[in-house]
Amino acid sequence: MQRYERLNAILELLVEKNTLTVEEIAEAFAVSVATVRRDLDDLAGQQLVTRTRGGVTSQAVAYDLPLRYKSARQLDEKQRIAVAAAALVPIGSVVGLNGGTTATAVARALATNTDLRVDRAVAQTSLTVVTNAVNIASELTVRGHLKVVVVGGVARPQSYELIGPMTGRMLDDISMDIVVLGVDALSVADGAAAHHEGEAEVNALMVQRARRVVIAADASKLGNHAFARICRTADIDVLVTDTAADPEIVEQFRAAGVEVLVV
Repeated sequence: MQRYERLNAILELLVEKNTLTVEEIAEAFAVSVATVRRDLDDLAGQQLVTRTRGGVTSQAVAYDLPLRYKSARQLDEKQRIAVAAAALVPIGSVVGLNGGTTATAVARALATNTDLRVDRAVAQTSLTVVTNAVNIASELTVRGHLKVVVVGGVARPQSYELIGPMTGRMLDDISMDIVVLGVDALSVADGAAAHHEGEAEVNALMVQRARRVVIAADASKLGNHAFARICRTADIDVLVTDTAADPEIVEQFRAAGVEVLVV
């Protein structure tokens, strides 16, 4: 298990139990006590947990609430995709994120990336995140090294995304270095798409306002079609997917000029 995956697993376990000892965590994840202490110190430094003598307790405001938005436990594939996609985001940049489980995983990967933590005497933030997902905004707001910009709109309960004319008006005034999008479907012929037209419209605007477009999609999304198009394949710079992806489809994207990272 990678460190990022372990940190998230510790947080999920802590939400269930509220209090954990160092020894319990070490046994649960088959790591040393010293490793657990380093992990807990890092999480405490990000205000996600409260350290106690010999253990840790949950920070309800910082993490318990965002976890309630999760519709399913995150798969290993999505976590690998998220880490790889987050690694494409340069320090000091402005990154756009939409909603959904994959984008949320990318947000968590960015939040727990220790490379993005900077000396506060030098800079207040190491990354600016622009998102229309209220769960992502809620989760990242407590991270002192991140500046979070939430575009307005009407909340859609199925995805926790803000959509509508207000969202578009705000995005018109924002410029992003990179956007990382989760999608419902992706094909070489039709590009990236979403099932809901309102989500697709906002995502399309994010693509237009970004200099670099990254699609984070697991193998189940590739070669499929959805109702509303987000962008053409020609608009996509990088596709991050997992090892279960059909090699033929992967090569089709590469032939179309898309950089494909298989993780």
